[in-house]
Amino acid sequence: MEAEEGTRLRKQALSLKPIETKRKNDRDRKENGDYFQVGEININSVEEEEEPVSPAGRFFHEPKLNVHIISIFGCKTRIFPDVIKANLPCSLLKHPRFSSLLVVDEKNGEMKWVRTEVDLEKHVIVPDIDSKNKMKNLSPDEVIENYIYNLTKTSLDKSKPLWDLHLLNIKTTEAESVGIFRVHHSLGDGTSLMSLLLACTRQTSNPQALPTLPTVKKVTQISNKGSFIRKFSKQFFGFWSILRLFWNTFIDVLFFLATVVFLRDTQTPVRAPPGCFEYTPRRIVFRIVSLDDIKLVKNAMNSTINDVVLGITQAGLSRYLNRRYGENKNNERGSTEIKNNLPKKIRLRSNLIVNIRPSPGIQALADMMEKDTEAKWGNWMGYVLLPFTIGLRDDPLDYIRHAKATVDRKKHSLEALCTFSISGLLYKLFGLKLTSAIFHRVLSSLTMAFSNLVGPLEEISFYGHPMAYLAATSYGQPHELMVSLQSYANKMTIVLAVDENTIPDPHLLCDDIAESLNLVKNVVIEKGLI
Repeated sequence: MEAEEGTRLRKQALSLKPIETKRKNDRDRKENGDYFQVGEININSVEEEEEPVSPAGRFFHEPKLNVHIISIFGCKTRIFPDVIKANLPCSLLKHPRFSSLLVVDEKNGEMKWVRTEVDLEKHVIVPDIDSKNKMKNLSPDEVIENYIYNLTKTSLDKSKPLWDLHLLNIKTTEAESVGIFRVHHSLGDGTSLMSLLLACTRQTSNPQALPTLPTVKKVTQISNKGSFIRKFSKQFFGFWSILRLFWNTFIDVLFFLATVVFLRDTQTPVRAPPGCFEYTPRRIVFRIVSLDDIKLVKNAMNSTINDVVLGITQAGLSRYLNRRYGENKNNERGSTEIKNNLPKKIRLRSNLIVNIRPSPGIQALADMMEKDTEAKWGNWMGYVLLPFTIGLRDDPLDYIRHAKATVDRKKHSLEALCTFSISGLLYKLFGLKLTSAIFHRVLSSLTMAFSNLVGPLEEISFYGHPMAYLAATSYGQPHELMVSLQSYANKMTIVLAVDENTIPDPHLLCDDIAESLNLVKNVVIEKGLI
C-alpha cells in the first residue's frame, strides 16, 4: 500500500508543470533561454561560480549572532523521502545559495559563495527515532519536540551548503508526519525562504497551480477636485503628517541610540541575567489557532491581523508573568490567577522584524532572482524596538486597542529603514566586528523578538504531500523568548522558541496566548461588535 502511494506521489510531483512568471521583455528573454519559472528555475542569467557574501549575511556568521531558521511542516500523509529527493534538483537546488559552499579567504577573511555539487544524502535526513524512544515513554509530540531541541544544540556543517531537511514519519496530534527544514540565516530572511519554500509547493486542490498569497491593498487616491478649503486642508494635514513622520523617526532613533549606550529592559521572570542564555539550546513549542477567529476580532475592532496577534501576545504574556510573579511571592497556586502580582512599571520591549523591501510581502521566487528588482533575495529586514504593555486589564479588548495604537505609531516612522541604514553605515566605517557587537548589545538589551509571516491562502502540497500546518522560527538570536506567528490557509500557528532555563514551562505561555484569543473573541461576540 505504501509503495503504491509513493508511486502516485512521485508521478504527481514529477508531472508538475513549471509556472512562468512574466517579466519585462519576456519574449526576448524566452528566445534567449533566459526565462524564469517558479517551479523549475532557470538561473542562467544569475549563475556565477563565485559571489561575495553580503554584509548582512556576514553578520549571521559572527559567533554571537549565529542564527538558524527552522521551518516545521506537518503532512497529512506519510512522507516518501525518494519523492522529495527526486524533486529537489529541479527546484531548491537551482537556487545558487542552496548549492554553494561558504568559503572564507584565509588572507583577508572575505567570505564568498562558491558553487558545488550537492550530495542529497547528506542533506535529506531520515532518522530512525522510533526505536530510540520506545523505552522513554514519550508521546509522539514530545519525540518531535526533543528532536528539534537537539537540533538547536548544533550548527550547520560549513563543509557543505548551509541547509538540511529532516523527514520524520511519526504520527503526531496535528499530522501524520513532520518535516523540519533548517537553513542558516545568511542564506536569506524569512520572506526569501518562505518564497523559496512556496515555489516547491502547489495547491492541494489544483496540483498545477501555485499557492495564492494575500495581496497588499492599494490606497485609493483622493481626487484633487473640490473647494479651496478641501485643498487647503489636504495640504495642511499632508504637511503635518510629514512633520510627525520625521519627529517619530527622530524619537525612535534616539531610543535606539539610548539602548546602545545604557537603556535595558526590566529584569523579569522571562529575562535572564546578561550572558546566561545566549549559547543555550532552544525549546520550540507551538499551538495552532483559528485564523478566522483572528479575522473576526480584526473586523470587529477595525484593526489588522498584526494588531490582533500583537494584542493577544501582550495579553498572554501579561497572564504568564502575573502567574510567575505570584509564584515567586509564594502565593497560593490558585490565587496567582486572580491577584494582580505585577510590578507597576515594567519595561519590556520586542525586536519586531520588518521586511523593508519596496515590494512588500511574499514574492514570486523568479522575481526575487531578478537583478535590479524591487523583490530582492537576501536579508532585507529592519528592526523596530516595539514596547509591550504588560498589565492585567478588566476589558480584554484593551490589549487590542493598545496594540493598534502602538503599531499605528510605529507605522508612521522610518525606524526600520533607519536601523537598516545605520547598520550599513557602521559596517562601512568600523567594520564587521564592531558593528555586530553594537547590534548584539541592542538585541540583548531587549526581552524578546516578534515576527509574523504570511503564508498561503489555501492548503498546499510539498511535492505531492498535503501539508497540515506550517510553523517557522529561529534559534541563535540573543533573546530568551522568540514569538513567531505563521498563517496557513485558515490556521495561525503560534510558535515560541525559548531558553528553557529562563522559561521552564513554554507550553503554559503558549496556552496563555491562545486562551487570550478566545477571551477577546468571546468579548467581541458578547458586546455584539460583529
